Amino acid sequence: MPIVVCLPGPAGGVCMGSGAAPVLLTATRSGTVESWHRGSLVLLGADGAVEVALGTPDRPVFARSCLKPLQVAAMVDAGYPGRHEQLALAAASHDGEPVHRQTVRAILAAAGLDEEALRCPPAWPGDEEARLQWVRQGGEPARICHNCSGKHAAMLATGRAAGWDTSTYLLPAHPLQVLIRETVARYAGEPVAATAVDGCGAPAHAISLVGLARSFAALSRAADGPARLVTSAMQDHPRHIGGTRRSITHLVADVPGLLAKDGAEAVIAASLPDGRSFAAKLDDGAARGLAPLLAAALSYWGFGARPSVRRWRAVPVTGGGEQVGELGWSADLRARVGPRASRG
Repeated sequence: MPIVVCLPGPAGGVCMGSGAAPVLLTATRSGTVESWHRGSLVLLGADGAVEVALGTPDRPVFARSCLKPLQVAAMVDAGYPGRHEQLALAAASHDGEPVHRQTVRAILAAAGLDEEALRCPPAWPGDEEARLQWVRQGGEPARICHNCSGKHAAMLATGRAAGWDTSTYLLPAHPLQVLIRETVARYAGEPVAATAVDGCGAPAHAISLVGLARSFAALSRAADGPARLVTSAMQDHPRHIGGTRRSITHLVADVPGLLAKDGAEAVIAASLPDGRSFAAKLDDGAARGLAPLLAAALSYWGFGARPSVRRWRAVPVTGGGEQVGELGWSADLRARVGPRASRG
């Protein structure tokens, strides 16, 4: 039975979830389907019209870290001085590799702050090699290792630049968070449906997948201003937005002009310079399905032959140390994106 969650709010509240959500991905083991992931997906054309819609992309979801590029655009508007790597890391869900931690420290130092100012939870580095190195050096869970520490450092630096209180920067009523909420609504072309607490402690906003795709299209099409700065930084420094072994880093690095961002609970969005855009969410929150979903959108757009797209269109399923199956596109999804998959 489908699950729909209704949240209190203006005009009686807002309902989140899917009705009869279609299967987007299936996992096979030794020739038999073992699991499947249901969800919603939308692809917009360069003119903003819906070209492909599966599930209920008009219903709001918490877009989680997919909103980071919009959050950073708001920070630049408010005076965030970071550029290049520091701008990319502000929009990142990074793996806590040394280059990520060094950049966070540089953002804080430029603002006259240190790691003690961060309010994201202590965490281990997300990358296994970085985590082992951290442990060998005597490290314990630390705020700087949290995947959102770049965003938090940038929020603090923005507060310093704007003359705002930095000790309360996570409160929804803080001037920065008010500006971010307004920016999200403006780019999405729709009001924020709900606000909650994200995993890192910052406000998390709910918009539709259509609104999320629309916002990414606006970022990619921007010729100047904060949107262009953020988009260019993410494209020029893909390692900073994810990590050495992350699919989001590989795909952005390989596909010309691609802007893409993944988020917790299996949300992902992407766009191209001409305004074509994409957003999707898996109902079960399974992050393992994000790379195949983005690869599906890229195949539809004609990039199916790119090495990174071929690599990430399916995720291996192993047994006894060997690949015995894969997590890949469902028949329904393949039918909608497959005809364009051989181009690019």
